[in-house]
Amino acid sequence: MASLPSGGAAIHSVYTGGMVGLALCAAVSLAEIRTIENDVLRVGVNLQRGGAITLLQRKNGPNMVNDHDLGRQIQMSYYSGPVPFEPDGKKAEPFWRGLGWNPIQSGDFFGNSSKVLALKVEPTKLYVKCVPMHWPLPNVPGECTFESWIELDGPTVRLRQRLVNRRPDTTPYPARAQELPAVYVNAPWHRLITYVGDAPFTGAPTSEIPKHEWGKDGPWTSFFTSESWAALVDDQGDGLGVWAPDTYTLSGGFVGTPGVGGPKDAPTGYLAPNRVEILDHNIAYESRCVLIVGSVAEIRSYVRRRQRNPPRPQWVFRKDRQHWSYANATDQGWPIPGYLDVNLDGTDPQMIGPEAFWRAADAPVLEVDAAFRTSDTIAEVFWSRTDAPGFAPERRLTFPIVGDGKRRTYRVRLAGHPEYRGALRQIRIDPVFGGRPGDRVRVWRIGSAR
Repeated sequence: MASLPSGGAAIHSVYTGGMVGLALCAAVSLAEIRTIENDVLRVGVNLQRGGAITLLQRKNGPNMVNDHDLGRQIQMSYYSGPVPFEPDGKKAEPFWRGLGWNPIQSGDFFGNSSKVLALKVEPTKLYVKCVPMHWPLPNVPGECTFESWIELDGPTVRLRQRLVNRRPDTTPYPARAQELPAVYVNAPWHRLITYVGDAPFTGAPTSEIPKHEWGKDGPWTSFFTSESWAALVDDQGDGLGVWAPDTYTLSGGFVGTPGVGGPKDAPTGYLAPNRVEILDHNIAYESRCVLIVGSVAEIRSYVRRRQRNPPRPQWVFRKDRQHWSYANATDQGWPIPGYLDVNLDGTDPQMIGPEAFWRAADAPVLEVDAAFRTSDTIAEVFWSRTDAPGFAPERRLTFPIVGDGKRRTYRVRLAGHPEYRGALRQIRIDPVFGGRPGDRVRVWRIGSAR
């Protein structure tokens, strides 16, 4: 995940200078909170926070959610270009200028709240829709809407969240890491726990992610987990887990003094599933996650019964990008017409797959169902392992292509390459060398095979 000035999970509200005090301790009327509950949990959204979750508790237990200012809560937060984003002469708060386009559900850094447009409350379900605010800017609503569906199920909160963009700026900005969602908890839940090994759901021990000193990414740590979950827990190992199915990179941490502090206090733990996504000017983008209240063992057991790591990754581009993105390339935009139509006239164009988890032995062959239009005759595939992240020259193969624009399935045998082994986490395709005007590729499917 990129450093904060160019993208990645934000450090909303951690900075304590400037005007953040405007949002700190405003009185909250009970009339502004709408709650749902079941036999285990009680959850509340705040209508003065764009319908963000500000209450999550076991029945008669303490509230776990930090509501210190408008940058906390459990809320939606998205990123795109330009960087900086300063429309109509508005100037971003200098500390946050590097975030660029960043609408969030609760409100902005200057204390202006998002506007709720719709609300539906049932006993264990809640729907809310809002116009978000751009965090770095003074009173600038997003040219988009946020929708959130919240449903209680035993000790869990199921979230479905949707961004609908209506931006007049049609520039195809690069992909950014998104917060899906951003989760802030109070001081008692200061330990960040997950599983970081290559044997998911086999009973191998979990790990505690060390607290991170403030650096280029702020106070948070980005980490890969083959089990797609992490939790913020107290000294006894009890707290809040976040599971985003088939999402393998999360970010999180804790700032302040651990242990003592409630919703309006500054100390906070943070956790967010992250996916790198292109957010087109007109996209409708959805994500799902589950919040799980319990011990580490209970959280992990819940995920184990439901998470299915496929033996071989398959990406079929019928309706969306399947979380693929590009470097030095663009496609034809949203909606996706049943395939990716990628312009390759940039320098070193690349198609970058989402992070996943599979074993080399289960996926000896990569298939690329595509139509190339280029004078080049060779393409490349790179791969990333869990023990060797990133794309390096020693982890690549070339394969022949035909550039006549006709659809073909190319089979690339990866097995046998000395660096294709163990647990894999990502694929990159370089469709051409260099790139030149008129070069394109249409891709219907990329997937591993035997």
